[in-house]
Amino acid sequence: MNVSDRDQYVNGGAVTPESSTLSLDDSDIYVCQDGPHDAPALLLIHGTASSTRSWDPMVPLLTGSHRVIRIDLLGHGRSAKPADRSYAIPDQAHRAGVALDRLGVEHAVVVGHSSGGVVAIALAEQRPDLVTALALVNTGPSLDAFIAPEPGATGPTQWPPTDEQLRRIASTGFSRAGYRIPEELLDDVRRMTHHTFTTTMRATRAYLEQRTLPDRLTVLGKPLLVIFGEDDLRWRSSSANDYRAVPGAKIEFLLGLGHSPLLEDPPRAATPLLAFTSMHAVRVD
Repeated sequence: MNVSDRDQYVNGGAVTPESSTLSLDDSDIYVCQDGPHDAPALLLIHGTASSTRSWDPMVPLLTGSHRVIRIDLLGHGRSAKPADRSYAIPDQAHRAGVALDRLGVEHAVVVGHSSGGVVAIALAEQRPDLVTALALVNTGPSLDAFIAPEPGATGPTQWPPTDEQLRRIASTGFSRAGYRIPEELLDDVRRMTHHTFTTTMRATRAYLEQRTLPDRLTVLGKPLLVIFGEDDLRWRSSSANDYRAVPGAKIEFLLGLGHSPLLEDPPRAATPLLAFTSMHAVRVD
């Protein structure tokens, strides 16, 4: 592990994350940790074209009871962006599992936002011993739930994208017009390469084409929480009910919020998550 820096978290200055870069077999992965190391582990996985920064507003709400671990998936944020590595969902999940192994984590509740939820499920499939429970935040259950974007919002027509293109693409990630998209999240897209941007999007689609997420989760048998902003512009919010096919699944709809409750209203997103983790987190002996 190469400790690269200790970043001061700017929301109130209350948290100083421990940041590091893990050199895995095929790549370098950026990792950020907050909270006591002897607390139950909570792994947060961001969505496509995002990074650990998307969880920043939520972190202070979680560290009182958890060791919060965030990673930048390969091709994102401060992780490596090679052109000759696989960005398939199972490979991204494998790297996340290896990262937790390197950090000495034996059990974790795994939370994924959007396509990060797909990676979380793949990790549970590969490492059922490691993943004790799953929480999905606005993760569409199948391609049938996807809302086709308006023209011009599908992806950049040039690389790097213009500011206007970035804001048009990112606008569907929030519930209301005029929402001020954090500049650091736009920077995350700018830092990607065209290859990593397009390849990671195709990887999520390929995984969903193979099998719906409720079908995968039913086989897994893991405790499941689904949080869904009702005004999601990317996935039909009513599709969250598809997860009711998973025995014991708990579904929480958040009125007035869109695709990114973790950014739009962190306290409302954290409340059901903390209630869920209090039941399923494994304490460190």
